Amino acid sequence: MVPLLLVLLLVLILFGAGFAVKALWWIAVFVLVVWLLGFVFRPKARTGRWYRW
Repeated sequence: MVPLLLVLLLVLILFGAGFAVKALWWIAVFVLVVWLLGFVFRPKARTGRWYRW
């Protein structure tokens, strides 16, 4: 019974990690799109940068 519970626990952990990784990929794609749009729609300032680094 214990090995079966351990396998089920492992499956649940891997399923949760897979979902988290997929969510992180979508967040990364969204941030990349926002970053690229920042270059397209940047203000016509002297420095030409839309961020303050």
